[in-house]
Amino acid sequence: MPNSGTISNDLYLDLLKRVLTNTLFSPEPNADQENQLGYVHEFIQHYMNGSAITMLPLIRLDNLRFCIETAIRENIPGDLIETGVWRGGSTIYMRAILKAHGDFGRTVWVADSFEGLPEPDANRFPEEAKFHAGPVSKKAYGHFATGLEIVKSNFRAFGLLDNQVQFLKGWFKDTLPGAPIQQLAVLRLDGDYYESTWDALSALYAKVAPGGFVIIDDYGEESFQCRKAVEDFREKSGITEPLERVDSKCSYWRKHLDFA
Repeated sequence: MPNSGTISNDLYLDLLKRVLTNTLFSPEPNADQENQLGYVHEFIQHYMNGSAITMLPLIRLDNLRFCIETAIRENIPGDLIETGVWRGGSTIYMRAILKAHGDFGRTVWVADSFEGLPEPDANRFPEEAKFHAGPVSKKAYGHFATGLEIVKSNFRAFGLLDNQVQFLKGWFKDTLPGAPIQQLAVLRLDGDYYESTWDALSALYAKVAPGGFVIIDDYGEESFQCRKAVEDFREKSGITEPLERVDSKCSYWRKHLDFA
């Protein structure tokens, strides 16, 4: 039978999840519905024009919690990072999970340009460039730009802005290679595009501890070349751990745990 502390943690994290996703009183948009134009409209209303602080569906926050709690339970060393954070909701959730479990030894790294998505190379990635320049990405989504002070304010609103949260502002190719990160238990990528994905994996994958998790938010997104970047990196690096599906767009794998 679960103890009162476990129940309290579950209630807190479940409530926070629904506040961050703006699903306390309304359902989340269904990305797999047949009417994709209808989905885009719902997405814009629910997330861009609504009060949600993360665009992650509930199932992806459940996956994030599973990965972090597994790392805590199994003593997998390392910090947590998300590369591409929008309004900061999933990194707020990361910090909340650590707080709920009394884990004071890990840092949550919040990495973003805080200026929106970078412009793709049109010669190498024409489909990404087309999406980036299109009216949906440019006008409706605003290239997902959210300023650093807004993200900090969102952390502060939940009482989670402290010295266990560190911000990395700038393009990934500039900030991640020299970031003062020693080791990672969870690496969550949400950079959408090929180069953003490649830059994050190239700079950070070697720092993922054995038994740590790599989550690729946009692996199944057809408008981006994220999947191609992941496949190219895995092939180049000789990564054979199986990819596990979270939902139709998101997948993850666990770095081989060496018991020797």
